[in-house]
Amino acid sequence: MASTTAQEPGTRDRDLKAGEWKLLAVLGLPTFAYALATTVATTYLPVLASEFVRSTTVVGLLIGVEGIMALLLAVPAGATSDRRARLPFVLAGTPVLVIALAGMGLVSNLPLALVAVTVFFAAYFVAYEPYRALYPDLVDDEIAGRGQSTQALWRGLGTILAIGAGGVLLSVGDPVPFIAAAVVTAVAVTVFVVLLPGEPEREHQGAGRDLPDELHRLRQLLAQRGDIRAFLAANALWELALGALKTFIILYLTRGLGLTTSTAALAVCAGAIFIAVASPVSGKLADRFGAVAVMRVALVLYGVGLLVPLVLHAKLAIAVVAPVIAFGGGVVMTLPYALLIPLMDEGDHGLSTGLYSLSRGIGTALGPLLAGVAIQVLAGPLDATQGYQAMWGVCAVAILASVPVLGRLKERADR
Repeated sequence: MASTTAQEPGTRDRDLKAGEWKLLAVLGLPTFAYALATTVATTYLPVLASEFVRSTTVVGLLIGVEGIMALLLAVPAGATSDRRARLPFVLAGTPVLVIALAGMGLVSNLPLALVAVTVFFAAYFVAYEPYRALYPDLVDDEIAGRGQSTQALWRGLGTILAIGAGGVLLSVGDPVPFIAAAVVTAVAVTVFVVLLPGEPEREHQGAGRDLPDELHRLRQLLAQRGDIRAFLAANALWELALGALKTFIILYLTRGLGLTTSTAALAVCAGAIFIAVASPVSGKLADRFGAVAVMRVALVLYGVGLLVPLVLHAKLAIAVVAPVIAFGGGVVMTLPYALLIPLMDEGDHGLSTGLYSLSRGIGTALGPLLAGVAIQVLAGPLDATQGYQAMWGVCAVAILASVPVLGRLKERADR
């Protein structure tokens, strides 16, 4: 089990041991797989849906199903895995996820799209919450920042591959990127299950408690812990921005700026390189100076950068600010879970991970919806991009609003 001794900000971080490098590499494989799968689903399903759904609000609602499934399943899946082994949840959810993802490319109407996305994200949260709880189970607190940066590298790789290859494969045929992503996801998770040395011996402190008991404990936790509430609110805002961006970025580039789907995918892929760079840098800085301090600076730069494409639609201006946005986004994708790990009570890693995804669910439900509404309402005033640049305003407001919320986290989150 991971050590509960946290590293003080500013102390010298030790080098990773050989076994720790291997552990972090193997632990990151499902992150790669699930990031690739969810990116294909949330980025390219809106492109397909726009062919049979005219309203961006409806498209936002469709992708917002991710948040609804998180609200319904994240806490139960995480808390239940505290009382049992975690790997069976991965083995149960992944095959269903793979089948639903492959079927997304075949949808031709809204009801079928809704069924596919609902099944996909239900299976995703059943598998992902117990898997994510393996990090605090296995990774020492003193390397938590680098553990999360390694995971973010896997996530960035999955995201880059999904966006870059997805745009090209979509030009071959609508089902192709979804089927290809399903195959890669299945292979990566299989390799993870084979290579993971085994789950750690841990006390199932939730044994004897049922789900209502866990939910009651969760309510008590939120009522008693101001730092947890602050994290919940801040992380929801970060995910709101990310959800809005993922849903409409390709449509912004294609319909708003007039790029082809392949060119748009390559442009986003280039931005994702800066996300990949931000991951190890932010993890190292977080281990040395504290995640809260690093996040605070990154959020200001990220939020200000998001305002530029809101007020300007010149391609050169957007290209100049894109690295700043991507780097800030990479930090925000990397460090939130490292903020939460020191706040977790021993034996509640699954429940706390469910709390993390509960906050994600709030953001991912609201982000696509609010962006879709903003695009539709501002299509007239922002006719140069058919209203799609309004997406950046939703993202910027969410990120900048999270800065004072982050300040309410206790010093303990910096350790």
